[in-house]
Amino acid sequence: MNLKKNITAEEQLIADEFEKLFHSYLDSEKKEGQVIKGAVIGVERDSVLIDVGLKSEGRVPKAQFGNMELNVGGEVEVYVERFEGKGGRIILSREKALRDIAWSKFEQICTQGENVDGVIIGRVKGGFAVELSGIIAFLPGSQVDIRPVKDISVLFGLAQPFKILKVDKENGNVVVSRRAILEDSRKEARQEQLANIQEGSVLEGTVKNLTDYGAFIDLGFMDGLLHITDISWSKISHPSEVLSIGQVVKVIVIKYSAESQRVSLGMKQLEANPWDQLAEKYKVGTKLKGTVTTIVDYGAFVEIEPNVEGLVYHTEMSWNAKNMHPRKLVKPGDEVEVIILEIDISKHRISLSMKQCKENPWAKFAENCPIGSTVSGIVRNIADFGMFMTIGEAEQDEIDVLIPATEISWDKSPEEALEGYARGASVTGVVLNVDLERERVTVSIKQAAGDAVAVTAEKLVNAGIVTCVVTNIKKDGIEVEAAEGLAAFIKKSDLSKHKDEQRPERFAVGDKVDAKVLGFDKASRQLSLSIKAHEIEEEKKAIAEFGSTASGASLGDILGAALKKDK
Repeated sequence: MNLKKNITAEEQLIADEFEKLFHSYLDSEKKEGQVIKGAVIGVERDSVLIDVGLKSEGRVPKAQFGNMELNVGGEVEVYVERFEGKGGRIILSREKALRDIAWSKFEQICTQGENVDGVIIGRVKGGFAVELSGIIAFLPGSQVDIRPVKDISVLFGLAQPFKILKVDKENGNVVVSRRAILEDSRKEARQEQLANIQEGSVLEGTVKNLTDYGAFIDLGFMDGLLHITDISWSKISHPSEVLSIGQVVKVIVIKYSAESQRVSLGMKQLEANPWDQLAEKYKVGTKLKGTVTTIVDYGAFVEIEPNVEGLVYHTEMSWNAKNMHPRKLVKPGDEVEVIILEIDISKHRISLSMKQCKENPWAKFAENCPIGSTVSGIVRNIADFGMFMTIGEAEQDEIDVLIPATEISWDKSPEEALEGYARGASVTGVVLNVDLERERVTVSIKQAAGDAVAVTAEKLVNAGIVTCVVTNIKKDGIEVEAAEGLAAFIKKSDLSKHKDEQRPERFAVGDKVDAKVLGFDKASRQLSLSIKAHEIEEEKKAIAEFGSTASGASLGDILGAALKKDK
C-alpha cells in the first residue's frame, strides 16, 4: 500500500496497522482450489457433513476418509472445489486435500533434498508404481538397484526409502529412485572402507568378470584388478583355468592408489613362494623329468614340481624337427626328460632343453663323416634351390642335409637336374661342408661321380696345344670345339698376333686351328684358348733354334728353316 510522504509518526503507525489487517483479511479469505479446516457437524452412513464457515456446509463421501476416526466437532482438512454446486451446496474433497498437502510436503522435501518412505505397489510401463503417502510416484526400471535384479517381486509391499528425482505438481508427476539411496549408502561404506585400506590387507571378494589379462574382483565397496600373473605361481593361459564368475575368493592388496582409487590384488601372494627354495635345489646342467602343462607357438611349459614350471623353447625340443610346431612333438600330460639351461629365481624363469638330453646327431655326423666323405640317404623334400636328404641309421641319429641344385649334375642346368629326382629317391653324395653351430651340412652328388670333363680339360691344359674345329663365327671372336666335345671361345684379340689378321670373318665353320690352352673355367665348363699365344710361342721356339734376326738372318729365313724342319 502506497502512502504519501511527509506524514506524522502517528499517521504512519496507523497506516502500518491498517496494512497488516488488510493482508490478514486477504490470507483468511476462503478461495476455491484451497485447503482449509472445517468442523465435522454430522457423520452419516455414506457421507460426512463439514462446516467450513461459509453459508452452507459441505458433504464429503465417507470413503475418502478411509480408517480415520470421525467425531462431531472434530476438525478435518478439506479441499474447496467449488463454492456452489448443485443445490447451492459447497463442493469439498478430502482426497484432494490429502493430495494437495502431500504435494506441498514433496515440494518441500525436494527442495531440502530429503528422502521419503514409500511402497512399490505394482508394475507400469518402463518401471514400477510407488505409493508415497497418498501420491503415486514412478520408479524407472534403471533406478531400482545398482545391479540388475532378477526377481523384483520380493521388493513389493516393503516400506523403504526413496530419493525424489523430479516433482511436477501441475502434471501430477513424481519420479523417485531406490538406486540413488543404495549408491549413497554404498558411497558412505566405500569411503569408510577406503580410509582403512592399505597394502597387505587381506580381503574377501567375488569374481565379477574375467578377461585375457586377469579378473575383476567385487570387494563390496569397489572393484579391484587381479592380474593373471598374480593368480597362481604356476603358468596359466587364461584366468578361467583357476577362477569362475561368482566365485568367492580371498585376495591381498598389492598396491593401492588413494588418488585414483585403484587397487591391485593378488592371490598367489597368500601362499608360500615355491621358487624361494629352488636356488640350491636346481643348478644349470641338472637333468630331471617333468610333465608338459601348456603348449604355445614358441615352445612348451614343463612342470618340474608343483607350481614350478620351466620353458622348453621350440628350438630346444628336437635336434631334427626345427620347423615343426611344438604340438606335433608333445602334448599336455606327456612326461619328458629335460636339462636345465638357465635359471633366474628373481624373475621366476627356468630355461629347459629336451634335445640336449640326447646325443647331438650333428656332432656325431661331423665326427664320423668329415668333409670329403661319401654319404647316402633318402630325398625328403625338393625346393627350387636344391634337395633335402635325410641320412642316419637310427631315428635319433637322423639329420637333414642340403644338396644344392648346382651340385647335382656337371652337364645339366640346375632346373633340369632337379627334374630327375622325386621324394623318396635314394641318392649318394660327397660331404662338401659341415657347420656345427648352424647345424648345416652340404652334400654334392656330381662330385661323388667325378668330373670327366674336368679330367679331360686338365689333360689338355697339361698338353698346352690343342687342335680345334671352328663351330661358329661371331663379331667378337669364334666358337670352337676342342677334344671330346669341350667347347671354347677364342676372343678376337686372340685370333692372331697381327692386328690385321684378328678378323673372325677370315675363318669358316669347319676350319681346323691350333691354339694354346690358357686354362679351364669349371663354372662355365669352357676352355680358354688363344691362337695368338700359340703363334708367339712358336716364334720364340724358332728363333731359339734357328738363330736370331740380329745375326743377319731375316725372320722369314728363320721361319722358313723351321717349316722345312717340321716337314
